[in-house]
Amino acid sequence: MHNISIIKVGIQDVEKLQAIGRVTFSQTFAAYNNAEDMEAYLNTSYAIEKLSAEINNPDSAFYFAKDGENVVGYLKVNTGTAQSEKNDARAFEIERIYVDKAYLGQKIGQLLFDKAISLAKSKNAVYVWLGVWEENHRALAFYTKNGFVPFDKHIFKLGNDAQTDIMMKLELAH
Repeated sequence: MHNISIIKVGIQDVEKLQAIGRVTFSQTFAAYNNAEDMEAYLNTSYAIEKLSAEINNPDSAFYFAKDGENVVGYLKVNTGTAQSEKNDARAFEIERIYVDKAYLGQKIGQLLFDKAISLAKSKNAVYVWLGVWEENHRALAFYTKNGFVPFDKHIFKLGNDAQTDIMMKLELAH
């Protein structure tokens, strides 16, 4: 097991965030989607300007999972109006948890998830929610194992491809 640290991302880290974001999203989804849709999504969602605005948004936060100096995964969470859909003041969104494929199976995703739950509790959220592509069986199993239950569906646009995400939530005990 590696000695993994979870570090809050600052604006000075935007290029590292772009790099890990593009790599891990591609590793996770490129085999299941066409190249044009993937490239369109990566160029939009991981543009330096967009990531900079998200880092600077007080209702969003990013965290790196680092193995020494190497960024091996990351987490993005949202509250308030930064939430990608719900905009419920009682809610806390986990928008992204991604881990480099070389580190899968080493509990790094669980460390990032645990950080998100800790943050949600510190903000007195009533529940945590997220969206998972219906074909991402690994992520669906991970969130189910961690107590999430499906409650709705929404459409996620990957380039020109409309895909169905299963929306899941976890009620928090206080």
